[in-house]
Amino acid sequence: MNIFKGMGEYFALDIGTKSIRVVQLSKATEGRWKLEHVGYTGLDPKIIASDSPESRKKLGNALMSTIGQAGIHTKDVAVGLPSTKTFTTIIEMAVMSDSELRSTLKYQADQYIPMPLDDAKIDWTVLGPSPNNAKKQEVLLASTAQNYVEGLIESIDSLGFNVIAAEPDPIALTRSLLPANATGAHVILDIGELSTDIVVTIGERPVLVRTLPMGIKALVSAIVQNLNIKEDQATQFVLKFGLAPDRLEGQVFRAIEGVLDNFVSEIVKSIKFFQNKYATESISSIHLSGYAGVIPNLAEYIGSKTQVATQVTSPWQKVNMSDTDRQKILATEFEFATAVGLAQREAE
Repeated sequence: MNIFKGMGEYFALDIGTKSIRVVQLSKATEGRWKLEHVGYTGLDPKIIASDSPESRKKLGNALMSTIGQAGIHTKDVAVGLPSTKTFTTIIEMAVMSDSELRSTLKYQADQYIPMPLDDAKIDWTVLGPSPNNAKKQEVLLASTAQNYVEGLIESIDSLGFNVIAAEPDPIALTRSLLPANATGAHVILDIGELSTDIVVTIGERPVLVRTLPMGIKALVSAIVQNLNIKEDQATQFVLKFGLAPDRLEGQVFRAIEGVLDNFVSEIVKSIKFFQNKYATESISSIHLSGYAGVIPNLAEYIGSKTQVATQVTSPWQKVNMSDTDRQKILATEFEFATAVGLAQREAE
């Protein structure tokens, strides 16, 4: 699992809960990219979740169709690993050479990951010196189940592609959602269908990664229960009315307020944990993407609750593209944070 190494020409593949996203970029100038190819295909979530031969065939056909329609020709691909399938943590270790660190982690990694070493695929990268101890360094450690990642790579390779990197989604998010040459501390909040990623960064490096077992489905379920309507209509209410107090007499907001407070409490908890460890740093901004980027008034709500400047951030903020491509991605703009971040990998 080549998580942290850079590479040459390739495209990014993000297989989500109910859609496939592919992106290929080229470097334009320092800190900016040019969109070469982009593709998106919605799929029945049951197809993506199933391991049956029939579902795998349908997923493979959808992948080939998406890649072909996007006009991608390179066979090299970097694939995203869902945060629900990975474990990412930042640990402190004594300052040592890469070879010594590799040897040490080989025997000590089981202290940090929630699965037996024999069943895990592990990678790591040194982030930099510990802010609290000059004799220690911070190391980002990522792991996933070996049978999962090997099965994923085998499925993609069988289509004629070459998986050159597999990276946890939260790491990719930091590239696409942070401002160029970021300084200070930031929080990234990306709400998915069933889970939410929270990443706290200093500069451009992640220092805290958390995955919450709740996504937009939690908001939809609250509306279904409290307003006694069907799921499809509840989803439309969340995305159309959001937290607006003057729409439907504020019924949608009141229905989801309890779930929203759970989201906010987890953000606050993450900020407090960060500030306890990095006492000299303070969070300058919160960046919202995924479904968090399209729910009306969510940024204002989180900002008022956390007292931190909160903004909706497009994952395409550092990407140049034609007006045609901009129209092409408009409806799904905020769903591409992982794919764009994967496509922005460089030699590191």
